[in-house]
Amino acid sequence: MRLTFQVALLLFGCCSGHSTLAEPFTADHLVRLDRIGAPVISPDGNQVVFTKRNTDMDADKGRYDLWLADIDGGLIRQLTRHESNETDPAWSPDQTHIYFLSSRSESSQVWRIEVDGGEATQVTELPVDIGSFKIAADGDRLIVSLQAYLDCEELACTAARDKELDESPTTGVTYDQIFMRHWDHWLTDKRSRLYSIPLNEGIASGREPILVSKEVNADVPSRVWGGNEEYAISADGATAYFVARIRDAAEPISTNFDIYSAPVNGDGPTINLTEENPAWDTQPVLSPDGNSLAYLSMARPGFEADRFRIMIRDLESGDTRELAADWDRSPSSIVFSHDGASIYANAADLGNKTLWRINVASGLPDKIVEHGYVSAIDSAAGRLVIARDDLKSPSELFVLPADGAELRQLTHFSDAQLKNVEMGDYEQFTFKGANDETVYGYVVKPAGFEEGTQYPVAFLIHGGPQGSFGNHFHYRWNPQTYAGQGFAAVFIDFHGSTGYGQEFTDSISGDWGGNPLSDLQLGLKAALEQFDFLDGNRTCALGASYGGFMVNWIAGNWPDRFDCLVNHDGVFDQRMMYYATEELWFPEWENDGPYYANPKNYEKYNPVNHVDRWQTPMFVIHGQLDYRIPVSQGIGAFTALQRRGIESRFLYFPDENHWVLKPHNSVQWHNEVNQWLHKFLDDD
Repeated sequence: MRLTFQVALLLFGCCSGHSTLAEPFTADHLVRLDRIGAPVISPDGNQVVFTKRNTDMDADKGRYDLWLADIDGGLIRQLTRHESNETDPAWSPDQTHIYFLSSRSESSQVWRIEVDGGEATQVTELPVDIGSFKIAADGDRLIVSLQAYLDCEELACTAARDKELDESPTTGVTYDQIFMRHWDHWLTDKRSRLYSIPLNEGIASGREPILVSKEVNADVPSRVWGGNEEYAISADGATAYFVARIRDAAEPISTNFDIYSAPVNGDGPTINLTEENPAWDTQPVLSPDGNSLAYLSMARPGFEADRFRIMIRDLESGDTRELAADWDRSPSSIVFSHDGASIYANAADLGNKTLWRINVASGLPDKIVEHGYVSAIDSAAGRLVIARDDLKSPSELFVLPADGAELRQLTHFSDAQLKNVEMGDYEQFTFKGANDETVYGYVVKPAGFEEGTQYPVAFLIHGGPQGSFGNHFHYRWNPQTYAGQGFAAVFIDFHGSTGYGQEFTDSISGDWGGNPLSDLQLGLKAALEQFDFLDGNRTCALGASYGGFMVNWIAGNWPDRFDCLVNHDGVFDQRMMYYATEELWFPEWENDGPYYANPKNYEKYNPVNHVDRWQTPMFVIHGQLDYRIPVSQGIGAFTALQRRGIESRFLYFPDENHWVLKPHNSVQWHNEVNQWLHKFLDDD
C-alpha cells in the first residue's frame, strides 16, 4: 500500500495520541537549532562553561554566547550577552573569572568576566586579532596565536603593512611555490605565530608580546581548523609545546606535523620533539603532574587518514612509548583523568563515535560510552563531561558519574526547539559486502511512519572518502531532513570508512570505484530485503565530496538503478582535479604518486571516461570558494549532462566553500534538493 506523505502524517498525528499534530523536521529547524560547544570544567570540578550558538537569520550567521552550568544538575545560566561572538572559554586558576575571545572592541581580543556575572573586562589590546589562547597554570601569562609577518619584529609593523596593502591601488599578488590557496582563501606572507603575554592581576601588562614560535616558518596553530588544542603550556609555565608543519615547497605534499618545545620568555632554543617521525604528530596534552606529554601520532607520511596512535613522552628522559598499541581505533581527541592514571579518548567505532578510558600503565582500553557521537570531552577533579548527539538528538552535554553509572544529561536546549517535531526512528543493519566482509549501514524511517506503507529512498553517500555517515546529528548532511520530507534515508559505511579498523579504512586507497561501489550495491539490496517499507522502485542517490565523486561514478557504472542523482562538490575529472586542488598529499597517496608519474591509477576510476553511459537525471551543486574540489569540476559534470541531453540542474553558490555554511544558503540548498527528489520520487 502506498500513501502520500501528507496523508501518512495526518494519520500519525490523529492516531498516535499526540495532543497536537507533530510537524516534520525541516532544514529550517536544522539551521535554527542551538549548537552546544565543547565543555570546559572548572578546576574544582563543580561547574562547566561552554558556548551556545544560536542562529541570527537576519544577519545570516551564527552567534555565540557563554553559558555556565553546575555539574551536579543545578543552575544553568547565560554568562555573556553581547552582539559580538564570545568563544573559547577558559577558567582562571582561582576560578573567579572566565576568559574568552570577543570582538567587542572591533577586533578579536581576550576578555574576562567574573563567574558571578557582571560586566566583562578587556584583557588584551593588541593591534592585530587574536586567533586563540591559553592561560598558564599559575595565571601569570597568556599564550596567544596571532597572524604576523615573519620580518616584523613588532605587531605594529604587521598592522601598518596590512593598512598599506588595503590602501594600495594594485591588487596583484605573486607566488613562488604552490599552496597558493587553501580550503577557501588565498594565502599571504603572514603566518599564525605563538606569543606570550604576561598578566598583571589578570590583565595584559601592555608590553610587547614575546614571540614563542620564532624559529619555525609555520602556521601555529595549523590551517584551516587548528586551535588551541595544538599547543600546551608546561606545569611551571616556562615552556610551550606546539604543533607545526614547516611552510616550504614540500608543504602541499606533506602531512609531517611535528611537536616543538620553546621557552615562553623567548630566551632559548626551539626543539623538535618528534623529528624522527616523518608523519603527523599533534594535540599535545600534559599529564596532571606535568611530567609527561601525551599526543596523537600517525606512522605513515602523506596519509591523512592513517590511524592516530596515542604516544606518551617522559619530559625528563625523552623516552616515548605507544599506549594501547593493539587498539585498532583512531582517536580524535584525548584528555587525562584527574589523577593521570587514565586517558579518555573518543574515536569512530562501528558507526558511532564512542568514548574510551585507557589505562596509562597497562594500555588496556575500556569502552565507556557505546552509542551516539561523542564530539568533545573534558575532565577535571574527578569529573567527566562530554558533548554527545545521535541521529535523533542534537548535541547536548552529559555527565559521566565516577561510579560508572549511566550518563546523565546536563543540558536540554533542543527540547523546546524540537517540541512537537517528529524525528524518524533509525536502525543499524549489517550485510555481507565486498570480499564477503561484514559492512554496516543505517536506515532512518520517515516521520509519520506507518506500517504497511512503502516509502521512497534517499540513498546518502558519505565523503572523505575515509569518513562515516553514522549515528550522528549532522548539521549539514542530516538524514532527518529527508525523513521529514517523507523519504526513508539509507546510508552505508562502505570499504574505506572509519571506525572499523585501519585495514578497512586503508582498503579504499587506489580503489575508489571498486569495492566501495560493490558495498553500495550490496548494501542497498540488503536494505530493501531487510526493510519492507523501502520502495526500491523509487530511489535517488546523493553525495558530496567523495560522495559526489561516487554519484558521478554511479552515473556511468550503475546507470540504470536510480531515478535521480544529486552531486555536491564531486570529482568529475581526476586529471584536472590533481592539477587544481591544493592538498596534493591526498591524491598522491590515493593514487600512488602524482598524475604525470602514474596516470593509469587516476584514470582507472575517472568519471569523465564514462560520460557516454550517463542517463540518469542529476542535480549538480558547487561553491565558488571550494578550493579542495574546484568549481570547474561541477561545471564539467553539468556540461556533460547538458550536452548529452540528460535532465539536469546546476546550483551555484558564489560565497560558499566545500560546505554550505550560511543559514539562508543551507535552507535554499535543502529546498532545491528536496524539490529535485520529489520531482522524481513522488508517487503520481
